[in-house]
Amino acid sequence: MSNADVHLVGSIPLPSAADVFQQVSAVLGGRIKRIPDGETGPRLRWIMALESVFSGNPSFEKADERYIRSVAPSKDSFRYQVRAGIDPATVRFGTLPDVQAALDSYKVFARLKREGKIRPDVRFQVALANPFSVVRVFVVENQQAQLEPVYTEALKDAVGKITNAIPHGELAIQWDVASGVFERLERGMTGRFGSSPREVLDFFGRNTVELGNVVPAGVELIFHLCYGDNSHKHTVEPSSMTYLVDFANHVAAHINRPVHLYHMPVPRDRSDAAYFAPLNRLSIASNSEVALGLVHITDGFEGTLARAREAKKHLREFLISTECGFGRRPPEQVPQLLKLHADVAGKLRTE
Repeated sequence: MSNADVHLVGSIPLPSAADVFQQVSAVLGGRIKRIPDGETGPRLRWIMALESVFSGNPSFEKADERYIRSVAPSKDSFRYQVRAGIDPATVRFGTLPDVQAALDSYKVFARLKREGKIRPDVRFQVALANPFSVVRVFVVENQQAQLEPVYTEALKDAVGKITNAIPHGELAIQWDVASGVFERLERGMTGRFGSSPREVLDFFGRNTVELGNVVPAGVELIFHLCYGDNSHKHTVEPSSMTYLVDFANHVAAHINRPVHLYHMPVPRDRSDAAYFAPLNRLSIASNSEVALGLVHITDGFEGTLARAREAKKHLREFLISTECGFGRRPPEQVPQLLKLHADVAGKLRTE
């Protein structure tokens, strides 16, 4: 592994998956190991693009309750509830939209690889949101605990269908462990997930390990640990990398298969030792990579390099990335942002 490697989290606002694959390959070349399809079009809305899973399911009806994001500005959205007379445990989601999206994009990926436009050793990267993130957006609060295990089974089914259709040596699956987890930890929120931050971390850690173990051994496994990115703001700012390191350590200690990469965000204004110091006690497998989301277009090359140099004092090797996907950025920024990755990676390679 080299400090000059790059990881892309997911969404990239280009017209199509083909545009994403080709532009990323052209700019980053040998610095990229895995390429996402960009979650283009409606999928740039990430979880919000999954509303049809609930609106199109006859077991659900729209409720008066709304999901309200904690970071403004944002649009409130209605939640759904299981119809009267239906046991939530009997609800089934069928094949999730993630499956067809992955299969369609892989066909493009495979064609471009045959044409020599993607390097032979690059993998196709599929991102899946964890069940708690999806259910808390679309399900009324008093039914969430009952629907989370049901949606978890639908995600396991999706992994099975994707990995049955795509050669394992061509594929990486990234589980997005989103801000609903880390917001609770940072704010010390307790409740049904646990009565202390330690219990909350253990609860979500167990689910993350469960989902990771579903991924077949030949498929690369990635965990994107996320604090949110609404209007380029975290849901809550990480006080340090403490909970990110604790979570990665928990997963590493309990999972039954290799984890190829853990991704962790870095706020733009944190180039101080206190933020990165928890990396000194990171305890993951020696062959697991870490990607640090320290690339910010707002302070460009110098700001990103300052964060990277401080990070290197605490973790010798890591990949560079943004703190989340590019989806909420204007498309015209994509070339500049990809070039920023390449420039910083090139500089780090010489240091």
